[in-house]
Amino acid sequence: MEAEIFLDQPPAASQRSESNSKFLSKTYVMNSPSPVSGAPNGASSDVVQSQRLEHLPVAIFSTVMGTAGLALAWMKAHAVLGMPVIVGEGLRGVASALFILLIVFYSLKALRYPRAVKMEMRHPVRVNFIPTISISLLLLAVCYADAAPVAAFWLWVVGMTLHLCLTVAIFGSWIHHTHYAIQHINPAWFIPVVGNIIVPVAGVRLAASLELSWFFFSIGVVFWIVLMTIVLYRLIFHEPLPARLTPTLFILLAPPSVGFIAYTHLIGGIDAFARILYYTALFLGILLASNALRFLRLPFFISAWAYSFPLAALTLATLVMSTYLPDAIFTALGYGLLLLLSLVIGALAARTLVAVWRREICLPE
Repeated sequence: MEAEIFLDQPPAASQRSESNSKFLSKTYVMNSPSPVSGAPNGASSDVVQSQRLEHLPVAIFSTVMGTAGLALAWMKAHAVLGMPVIVGEGLRGVASALFILLIVFYSLKALRYPRAVKMEMRHPVRVNFIPTISISLLLLAVCYADAAPVAAFWLWVVGMTLHLCLTVAIFGSWIHHTHYAIQHINPAWFIPVVGNIIVPVAGVRLAASLELSWFFFSIGVVFWIVLMTIVLYRLIFHEPLPARLTPTLFILLAPPSVGFIAYTHLIGGIDAFARILYYTALFLGILLASNALRFLRLPFFISAWAYSFPLAALTLATLVMSTYLPDAIFTALGYGLLLLLSLVIGALAARTLVAVWRREICLPE
């Protein structure tokens, strides 16, 4: 995949100024549920129905990430807390079926509406959600690493290869951009580059050499620090995130949480750096929890699934921590986070089904 496909033609100065000034009023994650403007109500409804596939957002793959994360948390809870194994296995099946369903629909979108997919690749915010596809493959590989190692290996190889290609292409677009502004920065920018940290979680067991896992881990950790600095600068010194992107603040949890899990797999234990990663994730979890009312007041968007996988990662990290430091506080925290995670994803699933029933998803902007 060439980096150039993610680049727009240089806009005129007046167009760039107008685009930046209107940033907060635009939709970047999920399509607006409002009808198509400028058309009669009946015609608007017909257009929406006929073009729903065209507006399927790539960010919808975050539902697979969240469901797979919940499955992994319950499977780890079975090993650590003695929770029923059937729950984790059932959720693994749900995540697999959901991925197959979404990849079929998104492939149909790519075939019927290639321009719509190309526009997502060129979009300064949506482009960062394209790697949710490769991350979903990597998480499914982790889910099946014990039950079906051969299938898990090929899921891991495909997911790893695709994610590396997307990392190079998207990172290249950042360097050679013509259309990015500081207002476009949000925690979703972690997804393409920092998502590499997930590769070692399964890679340690599935790959013949640890060096490949260290390669991906190094990319993720180094650029997590770089991007964390940029994201914090944007959050502190510029306008607040639009409501639709506010849930992406939970993505801040993912790099240190997954980084901790991957690092413990790589070294086979915990050390000072592992503790730094875990306690950083725990602090960010406390910080986000202190703002819970702000998140609860938000209307539902498909971007709300940004709550799911990062919270699952922190839950998993806590359960892993409890295996190395069998302290009652980590066990209790593991129980609490597992309950919270299950409630959050249950609520997200219910609200998503309601949105699908009301046809509030996959609508044109």
